[in-house]
Amino acid sequence: MVTVTDTAKKQALRLMEDEGKEGLFIRVGVDGGGCSGLMYQLTFDNEEKEGDKAFEDNGIKVVVDKKSFLYLVGTILDFSGGLNGKGFVFNNPNAGRTCGCGESFSL
Repeated sequence: MVTVTDTAKKQALRLMEDEGKEGLFIRVGVDGGGCSGLMYQLTFDNEEKEGDKAFEDNGIKVVVDKKSFLYLVGTILDFSGGLNGKGFVFNNPNAGRTCGCGESFSL
């Protein structure tokens, strides 16, 4: 399961509204790439695929593809607007190493 903080929920709902995508869910995944080997993916979607894991946290529906699920179990999705940049942040307890920007990781 991916946990969604209040800050991430607020930002996701604002972005959905700004982009005219109200009622969609958050799709979170992992792809190869980045400086540490694996990169996080976050999009808004309206279609679940076979094998997806779907759950709801803090009033937000989150869907993870089967391949990415094992990498993301226990992850907290947050949003940071601090001096180091603005964006969604993945606090992943499964990551053995992360890059400086926090957008990629390895096990």
